[in-house]
Amino acid sequence: MKPETWAPHVTVAAVVECDGRFLLVEEHTPAGLRLNQPAGHLEAGETLTQAVVRETLEETAQAFAPEALVGVYMTHFSRPETVDGPADGVTYLRFTYCGSTEGLPTAGRALDPDIVRTVWMSADELRACPERHRTPLVMQCIDDYLAGRRFPLDFVQTHSVGPSR
Repeated sequence: MKPETWAPHVTVAAVVECDGRFLLVEEHTPAGLRLNQPAGHLEAGETLTQAVVRETLEETAQAFAPEALVGVYMTHFSRPETVDGPADGVTYLRFTYCGSTEGLPTAGRALDPDIVRTVWMSADELRACPERHRTPLVMQCIDDYLAGRRFPLDFVQTHSVGPSR
C-alpha cells in the first residue's frame, strides 16, 4: 500500500471593518454554530486573492476588495483515534487579507449552505465570546489587524508554470 502524501489545507479569510465593527459569518460546524471571518479553501487554478474575493462573496453576498495581507497562520488540529481509523490530524495554512466591501449584499444572492447569517461585531464583543469562535485564529486575525499588521498584496507571488518538457 502506498503511503498517503501529507499536504496542508490552504485557506483564505477576509477581515472587513466598518465603523469599528467586523464582518463575520455565523456558520454550521461539527461543533455547532460558530463565528468566523468569511473564509474557505483555495481552489485549483486560483490565486490567493481570487480565492478570498470568491469566498467572501459566497459567504456574505458582498463583493470584497482586498487591500493588504494581514498575516499567514498555520494551525494543526489533532483528531483522536476512533473506530473508523487511527489518530491523525489536519494542518491548515491560512492567508488572511483585509479590505473593504460595498456594504450591501448582492440582491438575490444566496449564502453558502453552511452559513446561517452575517453579523457585524466589535472587537470587544467578539473577544467576549471565545467559545463561539470557529478557531482561535478568528480573534488572532482581528488583533493582528488592529495592531496594524499589513503586507502588500504582492508579498505573495503567484507564478504559473506550463507543462513540463
